[in-house]
Amino acid sequence: MICDLHCHTKLSDGSLGIEDVISQAKRTGIEWLSITDHDTMASFSRAHVLGEREGVKILRGVELSAWDKERGSKVHVLCYNPVKPDRLEGLCMKSCEIRRETSKEMIEKVMAKFPITMESILKHTTSAKSIFKQHIMRALIDYGYALEFYGDLDRELFNPKTGCCYVEREYPDVNFVVDLIHTAGGAAVMAHPAQYDNMELLVELAEKGKIDGVEIGHYSADEEYRRELGKIAEKYDLITTGGSDFHGLYNAVPTHLGSESSSVKSVERIMKLTSKKK
Repeated sequence: MICDLHCHTKLSDGSLGIEDVISQAKRTGIEWLSITDHDTMASFSRAHVLGEREGVKILRGVELSAWDKERGSKVHVLCYNPVKPDRLEGLCMKSCEIRRETSKEMIEKVMAKFPITMESILKHTTSAKSIFKQHIMRALIDYGYALEFYGDLDRELFNPKTGCCYVEREYPDVNFVVDLIHTAGGAAVMAHPAQYDNMELLVELAEKGKIDGVEIGHYSADEEYRRELGKIAEKYDLITTGGSDFHGLYNAVPTHLGSESSSVKSVERIMKLTSKKK
C-alpha cells in the first residue's frame, strides 16, 4: 500500500492543481495522500471532496516554515490532521507575509539584472498564497534567460550562500511552531532533516518530547542518513513517515507521486494520536 504523505500543489510551489494531483495519485495506486502545501491549509475542504470522488484517502496536512534559532537555520515541520486547524491560521498568515516580503526583495534584485516584469512572475502565482523562487525562475525561463529551474542561473541568483539575489529572513521559532501544532490537535513531524541539516535539532526536540515524528523517506536523505534517523526514531519512539515531496514541473530532482511512501502503521499512529486530542 502506497501512502504518500508529502506533496504540493499550485496553492504553494507546485505546478499542478489539487484535482490533477489527486487524479494522478489514483492512477499511481496511492491509497493515502497528504497535500502539504507551504503555510496554507486552503486544500483541506477541496482535497477531501476530490479524494472521496477518486477513492483516495486524504490525510489533512500542511508544511509549516520555522526557524532553529540555536543554529540559525531553516526547519520545516509537517502538521498532520489538526483537530482545530483555525488555531494555525495566524501562523500561516504570518509565514506567508514573511515569504512575500522576502520574494519582493529578491524580485527587485532580479529585475535590476534582467528586463522582466512583475506581471511575468505574478501570472504563475494565480492560485498560490505566496510568491516562490520557482515562480521567478519560470519568468526567466519564459524569456530565454535559462532552460531549467535548477541550473547555472539558479545557482548564480539563489544559492543560499553565494546567490547575488538570494534573501533570507527568519520564520517563527520552531519551538513555538510545534507547540502550536499540538495546541491545534495535530501531529508534528519534522520534514526532510537532511535538507537543512536538522538532525541535532531533531534529537533536541525528541528529548523534550516536543516532536511526534520524523520524515525519513525523502529524496534528500541517503541510506546512511536514513539509518541514523531510524535509530533516533526508535530511541524516542517517533512516528516515521515518507513522501515524494512532489512539486510537478518545479521538482528539484526527478520525483513522482508515490516515489517515497509511509507505512500504514505510521498513518494509523498519526490518526490515533490526533484522535485523542478531539
